[in-house]
Amino acid sequence: MTMSSSEKRTGRGRVCRRTAVGIAAAVVFLVAVAGAAMANGASEKPAAGQSAASQPAAGAAPITISFWEAYSGALGDTLAHLVDQFNSSQSSYKVDAVFKGSYPEVMAATVAAVRAHKAPNIAMIFDVGTATMQYSQGVYVPVYKLMKDNNIPFATSDFIAGAASYYSDASGKLNSMPFASSTPVLYYNKDMLAKLGVEPPATWEQLGKVAQMIVSKGLADHGFTTGWPDWSQFEEYAVWNNFPYATLHNGYDGVKGVKVLLNTEPFVKHVQDLADWSKSGAYIYGGRASDGAPLFIDGKVGMYIDSSATYQRIAGGAKFKFGEAPMPYVAGAPGAPQNSVVGGNSLWVIAGAKPEVYAGVAKFLQFLSSANAQSYWGSNTGYVPVSKAGYDALKSSGFYTQHPDFEVAVKELTNKEPTDWSRGIRLGNLPQIRDIEVGALTSVIDGKQSAQAALDQATSQANKVLDDFAAQVGQ
Repeated sequence: MTMSSSEKRTGRGRVCRRTAVGIAAAVVFLVAVAGAAMANGASEKPAAGQSAASQPAAGAAPITISFWEAYSGALGDTLAHLVDQFNSSQSSYKVDAVFKGSYPEVMAATVAAVRAHKAPNIAMIFDVGTATMQYSQGVYVPVYKLMKDNNIPFATSDFIAGAASYYSDASGKLNSMPFASSTPVLYYNKDMLAKLGVEPPATWEQLGKVAQMIVSKGLADHGFTTGWPDWSQFEEYAVWNNFPYATLHNGYDGVKGVKVLLNTEPFVKHVQDLADWSKSGAYIYGGRASDGAPLFIDGKVGMYIDSSATYQRIAGGAKFKFGEAPMPYVAGAPGAPQNSVVGGNSLWVIAGAKPEVYAGVAKFLQFLSSANAQSYWGSNTGYVPVSKAGYDALKSSGFYTQHPDFEVAVKELTNKEPTDWSRGIRLGNLPQIRDIEVGALTSVIDGKQSAQAALDQATSQANKVLDDFAAQVGQ
């Protein structure tokens, strides 16, 4: 008896932590194998005499599509449901979803498989691997080209703005398909804010004041904490306020000569504010990843900035009423709040397969972006429906009326049309830069350096990382 995708996952815990482990090496490996991949049949074009939309013969065994992904536990079961649904909907193709560990582990496994010419057809690559993949020409088939070759209607405009802009190339075409997308939100303890008689803070100035009130009234040990501080307090802080994060429009315009702008006034002031709030108790550094979540769940802080995908974890542990609100913005910043962009992952189509396999890949990706699939995903996880069809389906069904917290992230991602500075961060070796940012932040909080000195040093270190990346990709 063949097991379903969900049955294969029994007993596995979720592993989705973002780390820099193996990613620097992945850059080198992918660049090195790009040419070899093309030389060994990893072409974007169908083989001579074959149609890009080839179908298996009637009565033939279904064509297997290999899909490497990073979800286990409840998220894995939700993904498995979609895979099983696609497999049951037709008999020409069978998607084989294989759990490969954490995001970095999936990427490392994909790199190794490409080198050995045993790559999957689809790989789930986390957001910070985007630049590495994009500049590895010959390793992947751009998803917009895949869909065009297989006569499947597909456009960047099918997806919500904050997701589409992040995974598009310089001309606005999607290289990979957005899938599991999240964005930071402000979680708040409704009971605490009700006792203070205040609404969820909209600006950073207001958040600081509310956080101080929480402490001074003895409602919690600290006012607020943060998850993924490198992501939420640097990258998303920049795009939400329309602040430049790096030159060349945050790296979208090229690789050579791109520089981060971490030591400019907006970042220096923000890091100094966090340090000052830390001294007064209004803020507590919660660690990397979502390590600060227990502080909020246990009532030790009244507010928490983290990914919208953390919702289920909080809902499963909190013994109080909580809500979601948009991230705070900087009062007076021109255009703020602008739009946020996505974290999470997108699906990359790996080169080297036969045309008939790509025909099935295209149909599977079309299914995943459909209204039914995206509304199911968006209503059963903390992620947002990335397709407009999925969002519209949930909205028309009344889901967001009954569950307004689930719409906060979508509204952030679609708040305004992305600008050149808010469409995303497209930098090579971004995991290393995130490590540098966290080092600078903790140094200031610990009183070892001023915000200006720490971010001057971080800028120098990050720019060396970018120079190395440019050299690796030959640009």
